[in-house]
Amino acid sequence: MFSFEHSSMAVIAWPLFLRRLVRSGLVGIALVLASMAAGMAGYHFLEGLAFVDSFENAAMILSGMGPLWQPQTDAGKIFAGIYALYSGLAVIVITGVAFAPVIHRFFHLLHVDDSGGESD
Repeated sequence: MFSFEHSSMAVIAWPLFLRRLVRSGLVGIALVLASMAAGMAGYHFLEGLAFVDSFENAAMILSGMGPLWQPQTDAGKIFAGIYALYSGLAVIVITGVAFAPVIHRFFHLLHVDDSGGESD
C-alpha cells in the first residue's frame, strides 16, 4: 500500500503523486475516525456519557487538549488512561501516514541522480 520508488528511480509524475497523497490522507482520516469511535464507545459504555459528550471528550484527548469529563468509575479511569496513552502515539502515527508521500518526495528530489532526471 505504501510502496515508494527507490532513490535510483525517477520521481513519479504529479498525477501519481497526488493519487498517493489522497490515498495517504484517506488512510489518515480513517485512522482518526477509528480512534474517535473507540474513544466515544469507551466513554459512552463505561461512563454512561451521551454520544455528543463522548465525542467531545474523545476529540479533546485525541487532539492533546485533555479531558473535559473526569471519569467516575474505575473502568472509566483505566480506559481514560489507556486512551490518552494511545492518543499520544496515534497522533504521531496518523501524521506520519498522512504526510509520508510529501516527505518521501522531498527527500527523493534531493537524492535523484542528475543522469536519471525527473519524470514530471
